[in-house]
Amino acid sequence: MKQEEKLHELQDLLVELKTVVVAYSGGVDSTFLLAVALKTLGQDNVLAVTANSETLPERELEEAKEFATSLGAHHQVIETSELAVEGFDDNLQNRCYLCRDNLFENLRPILEGEGFENIIFGLITDDMGEHRPGVVAAREHGVRGPLQEVKLYKDEIRALSQEMGLSTWNKPSYACLASRIAYEEKITIEKLEKVDKAEQCVQSFGVHQVRVRAHEQIARIEVETGDMEKVLNHNDEITRQLRELGFVYVTLDLAGYKSGSMNAALATESAK
Repeated sequence: MKQEEKLHELQDLLVELKTVVVAYSGGVDSTFLLAVALKTLGQDNVLAVTANSETLPERELEEAKEFATSLGAHHQVIETSELAVEGFDDNLQNRCYLCRDNLFENLRPILEGEGFENIIFGLITDDMGEHRPGVVAAREHGVRGPLQEVKLYKDEIRALSQEMGLSTWNKPSYACLASRIAYEEKITIEKLEKVDKAEQCVQSFGVHQVRVRAHEQIARIEVETGDMEKVLNHNDEITRQLRELGFVYVTLDLAGYKSGSMNAALATESAK
């Protein structure tokens, strides 16, 4: 099915939902979903809600506010805390479930208080082949993922976003900062801030897409293949800055950037 046909299916699905609260991060997928919802349902039938927590960098929050304003959306920012959720900081395989469960619990009172009928979020088809316990939480709360339901993929969403004039069409993919820390390694505010600053360091040398994965004292840098030369050209400065942040060893992953790469360890464990 062509992406334009999927877009029409998405609009039909949103019409069926009538009024929606959009769990809005300001990323490529949720911005596209918000834009289509606004165009399809109208401003008064759509509410964007962004959860501000320890795992969301300040710059991402500010961008979410800017994008929502530019789209003319009604937008609320709520304060949440994943680290206050029992078991989240243990960083086990169910971490994303606990995060999403907490998010949807916080969105439910807004849904009911504002008189909206459905909560939707930016789940996409690419996500379904990965370890995504957050999807289980969504199903338990009756939260819908319209982009995935019409089988839209990331590259299609980027293309459609560009056609719609959305500035997020080529924004780097983003995930919460907790996803940078190896499973079973305790999550702390200090570690979240460390990986955030490490990624800003690498990006400052013109790198578009980056993850700095923290494995205790090791920083494993993931960038797209075309950006590896930039990292190598500035390896001395990047190493110096990341060591100042507290990493002892700084490495470049030759496999390149991959969303959810920490889950490879889970696959290895399950195969034993």
